[in-house]
Amino acid sequence: MVHIVEMDLAGRRLKLETGRVAKQASGSVLASYGDTVVLATAVASQNVKPGIDFLPLTVDYQEKAYAAGKIPGGYFKREGRPSEKEVLTSRLIDRPMRPLFPEGYYYETQVIASVLSADQTGSSDVIGIIAASAALTLSDVPFDGPVAGVKIGRVNGQFVVNPPIEVLETSDLQLVVAGTADAVMMVEGGANELPESAMIEAIELAHAEIKKIVAKILELKAKAGKPKRTVQAEHIEPALTEEVRRLVAQPIRDAILIPNKTARQEKLNQVLSETVEKLKTDDPNRSRQVKLVFHSLEYTEVRNMILERGTRADGRGPADIRTVTCEVGVLPRTHGSALFTRGETQSLAVVTLGTREDEQRIDALEGEYFRTFMLHYNFPPFSVGEARPLRSPGRREVGHGALAERALKPVIPSKENFPYTLRLVSDILESNGSSSMATVCGSTLAMMDAGVPIKEPVAGIAMGLIKEGDRVMILSDILGLEDHLGDMDFKVTGTKRGVTALQMDIKIAGITPALMRQALDQALKGRLYILDRMATALTAPRPNLSPFAPRIFTLKIKQDKIRDVIGPGGKMIRSIIADCGVKINVEDTGDISIAATDEASAKKAIERINSLTEEVDVGRIYLGTVRKIMDFGAFVEILPGTDGLVHISQLAHHRVKAVSDEVAEGDQIMVKVMEIDKQGKIRLSRKEAMAPPTDTKAPAAD
Repeated sequence: MVHIVEMDLAGRRLKLETGRVAKQASGSVLASYGDTVVLATAVASQNVKPGIDFLPLTVDYQEKAYAAGKIPGGYFKREGRPSEKEVLTSRLIDRPMRPLFPEGYYYETQVIASVLSADQTGSSDVIGIIAASAALTLSDVPFDGPVAGVKIGRVNGQFVVNPPIEVLETSDLQLVVAGTADAVMMVEGGANELPESAMIEAIELAHAEIKKIVAKILELKAKAGKPKRTVQAEHIEPALTEEVRRLVAQPIRDAILIPNKTARQEKLNQVLSETVEKLKTDDPNRSRQVKLVFHSLEYTEVRNMILERGTRADGRGPADIRTVTCEVGVLPRTHGSALFTRGETQSLAVVTLGTREDEQRIDALEGEYFRTFMLHYNFPPFSVGEARPLRSPGRREVGHGALAERALKPVIPSKENFPYTLRLVSDILESNGSSSMATVCGSTLAMMDAGVPIKEPVAGIAMGLIKEGDRVMILSDILGLEDHLGDMDFKVTGTKRGVTALQMDIKIAGITPALMRQALDQALKGRLYILDRMATALTAPRPNLSPFAPRIFTLKIKQDKIRDVIGPGGKMIRSIIADCGVKINVEDTGDISIAATDEASAKKAIERINSLTEEVDVGRIYLGTVRKIMDFGAFVEILPGTDGLVHISQLAHHRVKAVSDEVAEGDQIMVKVMEIDKQGKIRLSRKEAMAPPTDTKAPAAD
């Protein structure tokens, strides 16, 4: 039986339907919003694989080219590897749902959200969150949802719910918020240096809309939901738990106080290994249960140490920032470079300046566009002391790079003021938490080192949360251990003037606006401190670009002159490129950019273009070349490709019997522009450009 629920959401109709398609999935929902249609399915295996002690959840968002009436490019003409947007949206759907599965649920679970129709509004990501959550809610999979997501923009100071793409282009806020009826679970977005109070207001507005959507999903569940599986946490004998506690409680307390990450982990591993060896039996599950108890005790001890003593693993207080050091110009031949180190986290950021040819073309469902600013984040295994094969960037790397790029985008100069393609690369050389925020700081310094005229420096900080009942502690600049064992990862980036990006993930049932406000206030203090530390390396962008960076010069010509610059079959522009050693890009609007390795080459090309596009001025005298002789006069080229007629009567002050008596083809003569008629024909005069004849007669005698 088909079941449907509907509601109005920001001026468009949201419809959730089940029972018509994909009926063999554990749960399936066809979500429609305007003309955007997303099919979400949830399927879970019936048995747990031996040895699994974690949640094997996979979430995939995929865009069908046919959804926008397109045929995929490439040789095979079918969808290939996921695009960056598909990867980021998969993470967007996954993150708010993952914490809502119960402890002990180890069944392999797969959620797929497929875009079947796209109406160019850019709403498929938040509809993917809603549809995926609804599919899980209807299925037999135990899930403490549902969750829903909405997008918030701000135009002219007014918040807009689920704004279409054309509205977002003028918005100073782009925020995606996901949550349950009770609390916010995830925040992701960027802003144009907005105050923290505006971000909280936007999140509260989003949560009000989320509650309405969640109510509709629950209404659909009441009609078509399946009974949930029962999940029981693995039973561990109390005697074993107590024995492990007796052996490891104090050694864990001692180990977690070791400031150095590597030394701390080595000590914890040693304690665990010795405990497993001491308590092992013939029971194959015994060692695994010992490990579960050990990790549970580690979780408890770290959190109690912070809540009861206000002390963290590296000895800091809750709001303290690790030692920050900044270096710029660390690589001699790059266009700009910086090394940003915060505690045991280190980013090597490098900027490369390119030309128009280096722009990235993106063919999305919403249409084609070009990226002139890119940030790529790399997380090699040596950064955490591991040895594993190098692979192409994973979802985490793509996500961290996108967050840092979003954080910096508001301060990037406009194309008109800085006509370069910018590529930033952050290689994480060492990691102990907050590597994406180190990327933001290092990338800011690298751009300043390269002479990129950014509007303001940007810094980032990752905030954490430890919450046990009414006991709450917000942590600044969290370690990897605190991220792993804590309840929140709240990344905040911005300038001294305001926030440029947010990313929040919650591992508990949610977070209240009051806690978010407290975290943002504490993050602001930390961000300002880090910006001050960054200023010790560079206070402003360097006044000049690196000598190894290309020089780009721009000029504008009339559109009807473009053909003169291009020439027949591109002959003229190829000639200029070859003769001057430059790269030239000509826009349909008449905007021309010239990239060269030195200023002299660019100026040479500019002179050539100016000579091709120069306008003829009436009354001006030119040195022209005689191109053709006729009985009635001579045609003289005064500018490249521009001829005018010197009538026979205008060749000399005396009467001319034949044109050939005065000039020959190829002669260079001075001519004055007398008139340009309505048809564009130019009338020239050699006579007017010549000095008048002097009277050579001798003066009369007295």
